[in-house]
Amino acid sequence: MNRKVTLLVTFVLLLSSILSACGPKQTPAPTAQPTQEATTAPTEEATAAPTEEATAAPTEEPAKPVTIQVYYPVAVDAPIADILNGYIKDFEAKNPNITVEPVFAGGYGDVRTAIQTTIDGGGEPPAMAVMLATDLYDLINAEYIIPLDSYVAADEDGKAYLDDFIPAFMENSYYDGKLWSIPFQRSCVLMYYNADLFKDAGLEPPNSWEAWGKAAQALTVRDGDNVTRWGIEYPSGWPYWLFQPLAIGNGQNIIGDSDTEVYFDNPKVIEAVQFYIDLSKKYQAMPEGVQAIWGQAPTDFASGQTAMIVHSSGSLRGILKQADFEVGVMPIPGSKPDTYATVPGGGNLYIFANVDKAKQDAAWKFIRFLSEPERTADFSIQSGYFASRKSAYETDAMKAYLADNPQVAQARDALKYAGAEFSVQDLGEVRNIFHDYLQKAYNGEMTPAAAMAAAQKEADAALAPFK
Repeated sequence: MNRKVTLLVTFVLLLSSILSACGPKQTPAPTAQPTQEATTAPTEEATAAPTEEATAAPTEEPAKPVTIQVYYPVAVDAPIADILNGYIKDFEAKNPNITVEPVFAGGYGDVRTAIQTTIDGGGEPPAMAVMLATDLYDLINAEYIIPLDSYVAADEDGKAYLDDFIPAFMENSYYDGKLWSIPFQRSCVLMYYNADLFKDAGLEPPNSWEAWGKAAQALTVRDGDNVTRWGIEYPSGWPYWLFQPLAIGNGQNIIGDSDTEVYFDNPKVIEAVQFYIDLSKKYQAMPEGVQAIWGQAPTDFASGQTAMIVHSSGSLRGILKQADFEVGVMPIPGSKPDTYATVPGGGNLYIFANVDKAKQDAAWKFIRFLSEPERTADFSIQSGYFASRKSAYETDAMKAYLADNPQVAQARDALKYAGAEFSVQDLGEVRNIFHDYLQKAYNGEMTPAAAMAAAQKEADAALAPFK
């Protein structure tokens, strides 16, 4: 209705009102049939005179400001801090009442130690953190974290959301019928090899322990007593994860189906320990003893100081950017020809207990934000970690990235050779026991058999209260 018509109608109504007030009451003429919108009779409440409070335009109470801390490990060869800071900026733009303060630590162990130190000192833990998926039992037993089922149930798409995660990455998310964490920064153990060096030496990628040892030996370069290029570097400062594929590839994982079973002293596990030692002692293709070079190994590989490394798939992006040669990736060769193995790893997103409910709610919002398909695809592309959701691989960005970087698809395909990652009750204690004796074997302080026997005995004692 234009302005002239509006003024005319207003004038007519006003005149009619005045005449009605001055003249006698008359029976109103029948009106036209009301439209469908007008057929509903107004309620008594609706026809009552509005109060002053009701006449004001309804306003939604603004959400109260809340600040959450997020602890995050950055011990891979990828710009994790820069990536996460970018996500935080985008999240805060969509949620102006929530401020996210990241706290970056060196590795998963550093994150856990920092949080535990805070809690033990009477401080408040962060609202959320990325911690090892295998830390689940210890975190529950310590009552550090909360289950997430109520949040999923409250989300309209909760079931579809969970169903979209890659099943292998959800195995460490549940315990006692409850959901405790969401997969995000997931990986597996890979062997990286300099394909150009292999080609120049007439070597094929190794398909067994023997072929692996001989290839490493052939690619080691010495200048007198000085090694100018190792055949392989194999970090063992945090040894269980990178060791597991050796045991799995020899037919025996170090854990069983139960959360209280370990097989440290199994003959096949002992043989796997011996093979690690053989790479340096027998083949002389690897530095002797424990190699505390986790952060250094990708750089050594990319710069040509070693022909092969065993490392996380999370370092793939950085290695591809640094290397000026063709990078090969594959699962870990097994003991027998044409056998391979790997193990999944990486971190999940946890929400902590003993923080304000508002902070926990904000943390869940941030978890949902981080785990959107487009963002998990972007995180995978930028970091080298696997995208944890199936739908992420259907995004245009991920399809294009896989086409341009076939190593990413090869890394993902290695998961078909994966065994279960080391996760048992009292994991911190049992893992420390295994680490201690495994490193004693690596350093020649004990024989592999004696070290694994001692590890088994102490681990059984630590697990006895949980059986």
